[in-house]
Amino acid sequence: MTPDLGKYAFAVLGSYVVSLVLIAAVIVLSLVRSRRVRAELKRIEERLRNG
Repeated sequence: MTPDLGKYAFAVLGSYVVSLVLIAAVIVLSLVRSRRVRAELKRIEERLRNG
């Protein structure tokens, strides 16, 4: 079922691994940033509400 990649197997599989790691990093960084922005927005809203 797996295609025979021959001498390019390492390059192809390495590219897949690098791509998956980069995608995971983008997702994690997006989630971290989202949490940070949400907390900052909450602080700003509290400050505006309380004066």
